[in-house]
Amino acid sequence: MTIGVLTGGGDAPGLNAVIRALVKRGTAFGDRFLGIRKGWKGVLERDAFALDAAAISGILHRGGTILGTSRTNPYKKDGDRARLEEGFRALGLDALVAIGGEDTLGVAARLSESGFPVVGVPKTIDNDLSGTDVTFGFDTAVSIAVEAIDRLHTTAESHDRVLVVEVMGRHAGWIALHAGVAGGADFILVPERPADLDAVCAAVLRRRERGKSFSIVVAAEGATLTEGAVTKDAEKDAFGHVKLGGIAERVAKAVESRTGLETRSVVLGHVQRGGTPTAFDRMLASRYGLLAAEMVRDGKFGWMAACRGGRFEPVPLREAVEKLKTVPPELLDLAATFFP
Repeated sequence: MTIGVLTGGGDAPGLNAVIRALVKRGTAFGDRFLGIRKGWKGVLERDAFALDAAAISGILHRGGTILGTSRTNPYKKDGDRARLEEGFRALGLDALVAIGGEDTLGVAARLSESGFPVVGVPKTIDNDLSGTDVTFGFDTAVSIAVEAIDRLHTTAESHDRVLVVEVMGRHAGWIALHAGVAGGADFILVPERPADLDAVCAAVLRRRERGKSFSIVVAAEGATLTEGAVTKDAEKDAFGHVKLGGIAERVAKAVESRTGLETRSVVLGHVQRGGTPTAFDRMLASRYGLLAAEMVRDGKFGWMAACRGGRFEPVPLREAVEKLKTVPPELLDLAATFFP
């Protein structure tokens, strides 16, 4: 079989580990692989190359993706759906493995429902895909965020400052929650529960009353305030997402204004998903790649590789993308135990 492989959406540590495992396993089955450049854009433009042993050599520890990626939505523009299907055929594909998050896999699900042999692999550092317990890249992102928070503790303490740290998380606050708890944050803001700025300020002041001279507040980029969402502008990408950012600056200004305490904002941004993946993410990604190769061999098209209860197994693609996995209220309540 000739199998196409693409990576779509934002990059995530572990993508190359998936590609490597998929090709190694599939080659053992006698399959041939084509690497499709720049996600769905590569199918539209029929841009692919031979993904052989030489191509995957030495990529396990590398961040990013050797295939490149884009946020291309082939169902957005008139005529692109036909180009997508024509590109699939022109590349001579017997199957396609799409590695991505809700948007990339949403396209994969629609393509599969049109009769094309597609297998999905979950990828998002936000850990918000409902079809699987955990996604690769999440552990790396949290580890990087916690290391940054640990470093920020010392400078915040030295200057008696409040630091508001913005981490990734568009619709779900998993990174903010894990990094905030592990990093000893005094308050955590997430998309799932609108935050009251008065409550943030109260937590900061209570910490001062207890004799501590500094505070750390962690905010997901998609966190909302009781007065509304915070966005950079109204411009949207191909999948209808507005550009996020600015929550840390907004909160920092409010805290300084209302408490009189010197406050700064820090945006971690893309550093969270760049660079070397953790050992956990390399192993998780490799397991996904191995399973995807087996799913293609078994003709399990229209399904996604998943990890549930410690078991790696296929789940229907449509089930995997129909809703996001967000942080449950009870977990947010437990995290609040650590607030001042």
